[in-house]
This record gives sequence, structure tokens and C-alpha cells, in this order.
Amino acid sequence: MPHNSLTFHSLPPHTVLDVVEKVSGRRCTNLCRPLNSYINRVFELQDADGSGLIAKFYRPGRWSLAALEDEHDLLLELAAEELPVIAPLPLADGATLGRCGDLRFALFPKKGGRSFDEYSDDQWLELGRLIGRAHVVGARRAPANRIVMAPDHSTRQQVDAILASDLVPVDLAAPLREVTDALIAEITPLFAGTERIRIHGDCHFSNLIYRPGESFYLIDLDDMASGPPVQDFWMLLPGHAEESLAEIDLFLEGYETFRDFDRRSLRLIEPLRAMRFIHYTAWCALQATEDGLSRVATDFGSRAYWQQEIRDLADQLERIRKMPAAPGGNSL
Repeated sequence: MPHNSLTFHSLPPHTVLDVVEKVSGRRCTNLCRPLNSYINRVFELQDADGSGLIAKFYRPGRWSLAALEDEHDLLLELAAEELPVIAPLPLADGATLGRCGDLRFALFPKKGGRSFDEYSDDQWLELGRLIGRAHVVGARRAPANRIVMAPDHSTRQQVDAILASDLVPVDLAAPLREVTDALIAEITPLFAGTERIRIHGDCHFSNLIYRPGESFYLIDLDDMASGPPVQDFWMLLPGHAEESLAEIDLFLEGYETFRDFDRRSLRLIEPLRAMRFIHYTAWCALQATEDGLSRVATDFGSRAYWQQEIRDLADQLERIRKMPAAPGGNSL
């Protein structure tokens, strides 16, 4: 099959191996094992020296070339500062993005590790230092073409996309619009004057792996964004902000070893949680409408799903409205 006739869902192993060998200049064994991925096509390979490789074929239309370059640039900058990330490998032409027909792909070294869903005090400090160091690099310049994480920007666009998808029952579209409009109006002022830098954007426990004898590694920067630094740790917390004060203190102690943190931005944790609800629903809507072949939540699109989404957003809006003012003007 000619490479220019390939589609995202028709990448046979012999083609993956052929393309990777041609573009990378590496000889590979016959190993070509598909790996689970919700968005991209990912394969485990092995070169002739026995080194494990990961070939990642990016879903077409999901990111522009400039956006993919933003991700690779940040990974390479982080690696140059000796931060524990898995940076893309250079191909034969020195670039890190290859092309197969209309598809873009990259090669990464295979690195195993384990995830934790609970952290010790020492690990909270370590995570704080890791994210703090990453944000020193992320703050050096703005990305060229990445989503701006703000309620009146990214969240508004996501709400509009959800309602334009025709997936919401007609009689539930107005209640969904009403609660999302109210939410965006409520939280937008909280983001005024907030610092925005290059962030991981999707930093939860599954995107951190621990390698014994080394450290935590930041992985999967697909959702890299321009956004508030607090976005890169609130999803690691064991509960709502007011239930996680000890963990927040430990994390920030580690973080501030390398970078100052604006503690007023802690008031954004619960608004960001609400934005995450909308982000996930918009992601499911895109997956469901884009090609009909991608996995989403099992009940996504059902009447019960949308009713629960409206209730969850209304509950979160009420929680945000009741957030107490902490000393110094912070809200938690």
C-alpha cells in the first residue's frame, strides 16, 4: 500500500517498520506491538541493537504542525536541563517529527515505570521540585500554537463545540447552555491577572511514572497548553482543595525550591475542576463525531449522561460560589 494512501486506522506492522527504518536510519527487528492509546496510534518496536523504541503516529487534524513542534520543543528544552522526561529521538534528518503520507510521527526511547495514586510526604516534595523545575523552563517563552487555558477562551470554545455536535438532546441543550454560561461568568474574573506559561496541562497520576533508582518522570505532553501553573498539580490532590491542605503545603514547599508560586492562584483549583468536566465532555464529543471508531465513556451521549453532566456542573458551580476567602485573599 503506498504511504500516501494510508489512513490513520490502516497502519499495518510492515508499513510502520518500513517507515520508521527509512526515516530514522535505524534497523528494526520484526517486533511491532500496538499499544493502547485513546487518541494516537502507538507501537512498541525494537532496533537491531535490542533497544526498545516507541513509535507514535499522531491523529491527523488534532494538532497543527506548529502545535506538535511546540510539544517537541518543550520536551527537548526540559531534557536539556536534565529533567526526567522522555524526549523524542532525532531522525536521520535531525528533526524529531517524521512524515508518513499525511500522518506525522515521532520515535521515543522505551522507558518502563510504575504509577502511584497516593504519594508519601517525601514524594509530594519531590513532585513539587519536579514541576517547579519544569515551570522554570516553561515560563521562558510562549508556545506558538497551543490552547490557552482560560474559561472565556478554551472553555467557551469547548461548550460551543459540544452544543454544535448534535449529541445533546434538544430539550437538554438549553439547561446545559444555562449552567455553562453561569459557570464561565462566575469563574472568568478569578483568572484576571493570572500568570500563563507553558504547562503539561494534563498532569494526573497516570502521566507520572516512577523509575526505581531514578525519579518520577513526566510523560505524555499531548495536552500541553498555555495556562496557570496550578493546573499542573491540582489533579494529583487526593480531594477538593479544602481537603488537601497538607498535600498542597508539601507540594509548594518543593516547588518553591526552584520557582515562586502565586498562592492566590490556589483559588483556581475548583474552577479548573469545573473546566475539566467540560474539557472531558468536549473530548468525548470530538472522539465520537470525528470518525466513530474511537473509544469514549461507555454511556457517553445517552440522556442519562447529559442529565448527570448538568447536575455535576451545577453542583460544582455551587461549590465555587461557596468557597471561603482564605487569609491573604486566597480562596480555597
